[in-house]
Amino acid sequence: MHIKSFCFNPFSENTYILYNDELDAIVIDPGCSNASERGALSNFVKDFGLTPKRLLLTHAHIDHILGLAYIYNEFGLLAEFHAGELAVLESAEQIGKMYGIPYQKTAYSNLHLVDNQIIKFGNADIECILAPGHSPASLCFYNKKENFVIAGDVLFEGSIGRTDLPGGNYDTLISSIKTRLYPLGNQVMVYPGHGGSTTIGQERLTNPFLN
Repeated sequence: MHIKSFCFNPFSENTYILYNDELDAIVIDPGCSNASERGALSNFVKDFGLTPKRLLLTHAHIDHILGLAYIYNEFGLLAEFHAGELAVLESAEQIGKMYGIPYQKTAYSNLHLVDNQIIKFGNADIECILAPGHSPASLCFYNKKENFVIAGDVLFEGSIGRTDLPGGNYDTLISSIKTRLYPLGNQVMVYPGHGGSTTIGQERLTNPFLN
């Protein structure tokens, strides 16, 4: 499996495209917020001949969903996410106005992802891991075979997701990291929602919020 990351919008959010040798693709957290960013994503898909099959959200904060309407209009994909994020998603238009960032409402899937769900992607399995605390029902997407997790805003290099937004809770987030991500193993690569990649082991040893 291959992983392509983009850094989008004023919040420097990481959008990911997972794709396999059959050129099927999964889009995760589309944060593209303007024509240039949308073009960058679309050109990558076209240049590599990819066929986007699914659209997944780690969570529904505004910086991770600014491209939902674009992905739906361009590829016909409905966002899939945990039901616990529905209220966050439905407040996006109001939140966008607070930040002065236009948010275009669009359709989304009513088939919600759940904890421990396995998403089949060619020969790969992607496991949904519920890890609340930054948001009410954040999901991380784990591929055991290739030893990586798309962590959203749960865990960063040297930091953790903020917990002062509605539905956030510091103790819950720390518990999520230690009980849901630590057991994956120290060698697991972490691809976060902002900033550079890291590993579970590095954060276990050096992250000031976890020691």
